[in-house]
Amino acid sequence: MKIVVAHNRYREAQPSGENTIVDGEITQLTAAGVEVLPFLRSSDEIGSMSTPAKALLPISPLYAPRAQRELGRLLDEHRPDVLHLHNPYPLLSPWVVRTAHRHGVPVVQTVHNYRQVCSSGLYFRDGMICQDCRGRVLGVPAIVHRCYRGSRAQSALMATTLAAHRGTWRSVDRFIALTTAIAEHLGDYGIPQQRVVVKPNAVPDPGAPAPLGTGFLFLGRLTPEKGLDLLLDAWRRHPDGALGPLRIAGDGELRPLVQQAAEQRADVTFLGPLDRDGVHAALVASAVVLATSTWHDVLPTVIIEALAAGRPVLGTALGGIPYLVGADTPREPAGTGPADIASAAAAATGPGSPPPVAATAVPVGILVGEAGWVVPPDPAALAAALPVAAAGAAARAPAARARYERTFHPDVVTRRLIEIYTDTARTAGPGRSAQ
Repeated sequence: MKIVVAHNRYREAQPSGENTIVDGEITQLTAAGVEVLPFLRSSDEIGSMSTPAKALLPISPLYAPRAQRELGRLLDEHRPDVLHLHNPYPLLSPWVVRTAHRHGVPVVQTVHNYRQVCSSGLYFRDGMICQDCRGRVLGVPAIVHRCYRGSRAQSALMATTLAAHRGTWRSVDRFIALTTAIAEHLGDYGIPQQRVVVKPNAVPDPGAPAPLGTGFLFLGRLTPEKGLDLLLDAWRRHPDGALGPLRIAGDGELRPLVQQAAEQRADVTFLGPLDRDGVHAALVASAVVLATSTWHDVLPTVIIEALAAGRPVLGTALGGIPYLVGADTPREPAGTGPADIASAAAAATGPGSPPPVAATAVPVGILVGEAGWVVPPDPAALAAALPVAAAGAAARAPAARARYERTFHPDVVTRRLIEIYTDTARTAGPGRSAQ
């Protein structure tokens, strides 16, 4: 099988989980015997572009002529079975879907964000969830609020691009939704369920989990949408030391807020930014990992890393977080078919299923999943859940690791991805063109 993987890499100065996932998939597919033809551009190229090329940059999200020419030559030379698209902005453009179809190549796209509708891709603005552009022919609110790169002009161009390429996106042969929440987003956008498959990302297997540590770990960008204010508000509602340690790792604009909290309380430790070894050590030292996003976080990789390490997760009931911890009943685990039958009911058991965790009474508002707990993004609800998670971590840790092995392990995810390619190549109409 021969696959073109198309991706516009984000700037290296701004670490991107999407870049990491694409690199990992290419490696895993190659190891599985798939011939991968990378078609990659990087936003880092922009600084070294010629003056004429930079002059064309404003229209590249809508139509990128160089990318279409180069892709056309690649498709003519290698005649791949499928083109797998990740991020097209700004140097590839969604037009690559039309180019592939013109050459008779079906297209699979992994949906990493909400950019079919939202110019920023986040459904988040001014510290709050925002879906003002849903259902609109043109995302005028995005222009008014400068949602794309803080620029009204660039926001206007992105909103226009999204409107112009609505038919392009709807011509994609198969969408990979990273979670059930993204599958619902695509359904709301008008994509038929039979063209949406739920397949999450994978992270490398770190091996057998170490014995459970103590306390809680927050690992991620220190930015408003990650819910640090929410977390610290909830944490302060408990006496110092009552829940064990709270370790916070990462960097970002809210670093001073975290440093202040660490100065004020003995049970809060700021670890700063960590490398891979540091992340592993922090996971080993902790009992529960926190994912307190206040936006519809698509697929926080830290949750999969936590499950791989055998650490249950306490998170907010937003975006893909309930799916990741198995709390989006009745659909878990996903990755076994079309979105409408993406998984068995949560109560189902069978070969390979983890043993059930004994039920215990929990406060109203806390939803218990196979590998953790989710609550509304509210300080009181999170404060109530913290002691529940601390008390239940040891019982739920084996189920967290089992969920990783069954749903997020690279072998499982890569096998499913190859099945998606095979099915798409078999069922897509030859020479299909964008409408």
